[in-house]
Amino acid sequence: MQMTAAAFVFFPSLAVGSFLNVVVSRLPLGRSISVPRSACPHCGTPIRSRDNIPLLSYLLLRGRCRDCRASIGWRYPAVELATAVLAAACVADFGFSLHALAGAVFCAALVAISATDIERRIVPNRVVLPASVAVLALMLVWRPSVEWPLAGFGAALFLLIAALAYPRGMGMGDVKLALLLGVAVGRAVPVALMVGMLSALAPSVVLFARHGAAARKMAIPFAPFLALGGVVGLFAGPAIVHWYLHTL
Repeated sequence: MQMTAAAFVFFPSLAVGSFLNVVVSRLPLGRSISVPRSACPHCGTPIRSRDNIPLLSYLLLRGRCRDCRASIGWRYPAVELATAVLAAACVADFGFSLHALAGAVFCAALVAISATDIERRIVPNRVVLPASVAVLALMLVWRPSVEWPLAGFGAALFLLIAALAYPRGMGMGDVKLALLLGVAVGRAVPVALMVGMLSALAPSVVLFARHGAAARKMAIPFAPFLALGGVVGLFAGPAIVHWYLHTL
């Protein structure tokens, strides 16, 4: 039953992913996310309705603008697909519930934040802060507990200390993202932070192997790795915490 519901959610969520692409493209530039209509970033031609079908249009056009034939970036289908897959996974795992809705909002925010950080090296306040408030409210209604705000505060404080100790390697945007992770996954937030930090080691090791000491001056976007940790914390965090506590 829940798998059927997840399939039902998948296709509308592709449209949410399409909207997130608008957010990623316009929000960092201070542009309106509602007007004007979406257009080709190369030739400026407004995108026709038939060419604005999430994922399908990209495949049919083979990743190119119909008018100028310029290449359309990988980010557009990736954001749409990731948003839909994660939203469907929330329903498959948590059923039709406030928990699933909170998870879907959380995941959508993570997708938008990750794409923005990869392209612009920023974690947009106008995404992470409203998402934190919305997710916290939904989690408190779903299961009233101090776990959610305390986890958010604790995670943000942890990364704030890290940012103050090593400002070159951590930004305040990452601190705010940790707040979002905490209110979404609660007591599983250590798992989310650990996965995020460990996964970020892989590209760091590659940079050091290729560039040596010069790699210290090369920045990598950290938000996508924290987002990966957040997804792991959401779906597997409670099980990992339970296993850890009962194994010791």
